[in-house]
Amino acid sequence: MLHAFDSPLLGAAAASLGPALAERLTLWLNHLLASEPAAAERLVRHAGRCVTLRADALPSWLPRSPVLRFRVTPAGMLEWAPEEGGLETNDDLQMSFEASSPGQAALDWLNGRRPSVTIQGDATFAADLHWVVENLRWDVQADLSQLFGPVIAEGLVRAGQGIAAALRGATQAAARLVAGANGSPSR
Repeated sequence: MLHAFDSPLLGAAAASLGPALAERLTLWLNHLLASEPAAAERLVRHAGRCVTLRADALPSWLPRSPVLRFRVTPAGMLEWAPEEGGLETNDDLQMSFEASSPGQAALDWLNGRRPSVTIQGDATFAADLHWVVENLRWDVQADLSQLFGPVIAEGLVRAGQGIAAALRGATQAAARLVAGANGSPSR
């Protein structure tokens, strides 16, 4: 399939930007894991194992999705483990999600619906990783408090919650309008 972003210049930009973003994502994930010791404890028993995450069926107008590969460290944290030389690896766990409609996926996420994920590999590793995903929460206010102080952090969190609620309401209203325009009964 021909991708709109297939060009030497964009390929070079993606090649240099991808690893930087993956490293930042790894730092953020480890920040979350460090704030929840029970999550890191779940992962400790899987030290040395790798999980691969990929988006399937991206539209051609988007750049190719990077394959994200993480290895669990002995401390129960994650390290970014890019595929060496582009070779296929036999990871312990492979997770992929269908991404043919990124806009719909974003709306679903905004409305609290999770994407459908296909999982292959070790069932125990998958169960522990699922527990981590279900129970790990980002305390945004605590992180903002370290930067701006508790009063400003509380205001920023409230503003963010208000914006998210307004966006959820707008997307639900738009969905009702579209359903009504298509002859479907509205709720």
